[in-house]
Amino acid sequence: MPAGPRSGRGRTLALLAAGAGAGAAVGSWAPAVALVSRPARRALAVRARVAAPAAVGLTFDDGPHPQATPAVLELLERERVRATFFLVGEQVRRRPALAAEIAAAGHEVALHCDRHRNLMRLTPGQTRGDLERALETIAAAAGAPPRRYRPPYGILTAAALAHARRRGFETVLWTRDGRDWAEQATPRSIAARCLERVRAGDILLLHDADTYSAAGSWRHTVDALPRILDGLRQRGLAVVPLAAAGTRP
Repeated sequence: MPAGPRSGRGRTLALLAAGAGAGAAVGSWAPAVALVSRPARRALAVRARVAAPAAVGLTFDDGPHPQATPAVLELLERERVRATFFLVGEQVRRRPALAAEIAAAGHEVALHCDRHRNLMRLTPGQTRGDLERALETIAAAAGAPPRRYRPPYGILTAAALAHARRRGFETVLWTRDGRDWAEQATPRSIAARCLERVRAGDILLLHDADTYSAAGSWRHTVDALPRILDGLRQRGLAVVPLAAAGTRP
């Protein structure tokens, strides 16, 4: 299990800088700047915002999880909200029924990875293999192939982006990170990060698992969700899955 922060601008820039001495690797890693650069997203056709007016996209990474995912699904059903879940293949193989439940509840099922690894550490062949295994697993469990893709940590490589395009995936990042994966996160801090300066078009990143983050962190996410949804309603913002809203850079 990786330790420490698992996404965010500072994390991405640090990872890029760590390998700056290897010219060939930098070329392969260049798409990673899409996480912190809107011009790069435009150039690479990477999405990070929803197109629907007066709406935001709510997304969850890293599931399914035996406790967190049912808790999130129950809360979303109670609030009559639909979201997008970026699933991990190895977790779906452990709990295929949960992936099916997400889809049956009307949420969008999307692809995160097969094993949660930094793509900068993988060869192009390993990256393609990871995506293919995840695609096969998630499609079988959910009943339909996913249409959207988000890499672990939000860090793209040339190999991942190229294979996603070949497969017809829309690659989607985010604009608001609740940092709910962090050990020091609280329901208050998660809600504040999601709601501070939130505006129409934002895509919110949360996690319905603690498999790759601080133990028990999902409980804070579940506790933060009502605050987040109430705050969005007060701002006149609807919550939509990405499939319903359309996306843009």
